[in-house]
Amino acid sequence: MLPMTDPAELAALVSGEHANPFAVLGPHRVGNTRMVRSFQPQARSVELIDASGKLVASMSRVHPEGVFAAELPPRLRRYRLRITPQQGEVYEVDDPYRFGSTMGELDLHLLREGSDELIYNKLGAQCLRIKGVAGTRFTVWAPNAKRVSVIGAFNDWDGRRHVMRLHPGNGIWEIFIPGIGHGERYKFELLDGRGHKLPLKSDPYAHYFEPPPGNASVVYKSRYRWRDRAWATQRTQQPRLDQPMAIYEVHLSSWRRMPEDNNRRLSYRELATQLVEYVVSMGYTHIELLPVTEHPFDGSWGYQPIGLYAPTHRFGEPDDFRYFVDQCHRAGIGVILDWVPAHFPRDEHGLRRFDGTALYEHADPRKGEHADWGTLIFNYGRSEVVNYLIGSALYWINEFHIDGLRVDAVASMLYLDYSRNDGEWLPNRHGGNENLEAVEFLKRLNQAVHRYEAVSFAEESTAWPGVSRPVYNGGLGFTYKWNMGWMNDTLSYMREEPVHRKHHHDKMTFGLVYAFNENFVLPLSHDEVVHGKGSLLGRMPGDEWQRFANLRAYYGAMYCHPGKKLLFMGGEFAQSAEWDHDRSLDWHLLQYPLHAGVQRLLHDLNKLYQDCPALYQQDFSPEGFDWLDWNDRENSVLSWLRRGHDDQVVVCVVNLTPVPRHDYRIGVPRAGRWRVLLNTNASEYGGTDTDFIPLLETEPTPWHNQQSSLWITLPPLATLIIEPE
Repeated sequence: MLPMTDPAELAALVSGEHANPFAVLGPHRVGNTRMVRSFQPQARSVELIDASGKLVASMSRVHPEGVFAAELPPRLRRYRLRITPQQGEVYEVDDPYRFGSTMGELDLHLLREGSDELIYNKLGAQCLRIKGVAGTRFTVWAPNAKRVSVIGAFNDWDGRRHVMRLHPGNGIWEIFIPGIGHGERYKFELLDGRGHKLPLKSDPYAHYFEPPPGNASVVYKSRYRWRDRAWATQRTQQPRLDQPMAIYEVHLSSWRRMPEDNNRRLSYRELATQLVEYVVSMGYTHIELLPVTEHPFDGSWGYQPIGLYAPTHRFGEPDDFRYFVDQCHRAGIGVILDWVPAHFPRDEHGLRRFDGTALYEHADPRKGEHADWGTLIFNYGRSEVVNYLIGSALYWINEFHIDGLRVDAVASMLYLDYSRNDGEWLPNRHGGNENLEAVEFLKRLNQAVHRYEAVSFAEESTAWPGVSRPVYNGGLGFTYKWNMGWMNDTLSYMREEPVHRKHHHDKMTFGLVYAFNENFVLPLSHDEVVHGKGSLLGRMPGDEWQRFANLRAYYGAMYCHPGKKLLFMGGEFAQSAEWDHDRSLDWHLLQYPLHAGVQRLLHDLNKLYQDCPALYQQDFSPEGFDWLDWNDRENSVLSWLRRGHDDQVVVCVVNLTPVPRHDYRIGVPRAGRWRVLLNTNASEYGGTDTDFIPLLETEPTPWHNQQSSLWITLPPLATLIIEPE
């Protein structure tokens, strides 16, 4: 006769309301007897068997809804269950409730205080072997839930069957489910604190997702073997700010499509060939990817992520993305990933009110909502949330060998009143508008990123001081900052008709006032070719020749300006139309000489840039730049020196009118012959080669505070780069 089991306990089990089934199910001592209980609502009968499959006992049904029990022989420790379902074939399973917790005290302590940087090894779905049994450990943070279960096809999506174990000290729920492995779909079913069932949730730490509308998380165990050891070895050094960086920014879904195959996207593996070969042929040093973190809505371009630990399913599996990064590295190309720790969408299967409370976000909408974007803001004051975000950053660096993270929307994180009216925000403890918790998060993030030998970029549009200065010097600790001021000012200038540009001359020179305050990247990004702004080419004034000449001159000036370089895809061949994320770039334009000429110019600019240390070695030092003439506004001409180490020097001259400037005198620091390294008006780029003289001889006439000078004809709407022979 089996010992009686509390009917209330059994009723709670079968109704799915029992918060601690580990106290009832599995092996337990009841008086002098060891008993095994199992809840199998789908079963007609359940048998207790040993590891060899030998029958030990037929289990008794102790509740009509499917609770079975049997006495466990004294010496039997490892048992299994043989289940005969109401329909279907007999099968055998290991009992998940016979396994103890795999989380040690140190694990729980680090998770509680938010200091486990490699948290992705603890939370989420981990394929493990415990006591010789293969399965998956599921772990999730949900401190305010009454019950959390793992559901999937393996349990008929029944939340009563795999209820997890709660660690009450830190709100971690955990269960090891034998027999579950790579490729299994799953979700979490939660009851809130009042016992109400919440919308089914995806795993915040999932490594892979199925496509919408299912949105299930997928157990994923990488089998990839990296082949980028040579790249990884050279990356172990500190970031070299004196190295060239020409970044090609890419939206993978629309870089190139396959029109002959229903306009489908390229896969990660196809991109590993086609995109990587193109980037190498164009001479770029890095690829920057718009977010590939999993996101539910194509139109967000990835900037409203729902899976910060998963490459999007759109282009293949996580190992396919590993292959893409590997191929980039083997070709000598660094990979930068746009990463979004500022906000997340409201989709019910995501982080929003994850356990029935504002867990990852703020409860107060004055701190927790972005009205402009319809998204929720992470609560940087919670150590578990900070741990989740920093863990994501390091996951991409460690697991996918990402070289750098470009952090999106940093300004929205730094300011409590960002895009808010009076009364719509709460001041900090000092009464100010700075988000002090976000500041501390960003500092800690950047320290971790650098400790793991990667770099970070801030998309930050304000004058916040020290964004790219070390934390120990009072900065935020980013490696680089996007120079949004340069981008806005210079594009505004280039829109002006040349006849009016002399009245806006300061827009081209103002950036040098602050050029060395930060480690700047000059970005001509995707944001400049969307939302009705048109393409870069479309913003240039004049007839067809002038528009192309303006764009070529602008690119030349950009490569001469202090700062690393970034250009969004399509800009390198003067895409005519505004970018559309749903279709391919207009590659057919390359059949036209003017478009092909711009592409050839970008290729040559990238090559010259990397071959000419004066153009990059002192990007962030005033010793690397000298104005020759910043104030020739009447002619709309700018001229300056760029210097490298070892007294390397080039002269850059930009004529931003369609009028050739004959007999124009330029001061130079050395006497002798000078040669033109690049002329954006050259015929091979679509220009006119106006009075082009490749070699120039100085005169001993001091000019522009230099001892010698050159007489030169400046081509119309052109940039010249000149060096001593």
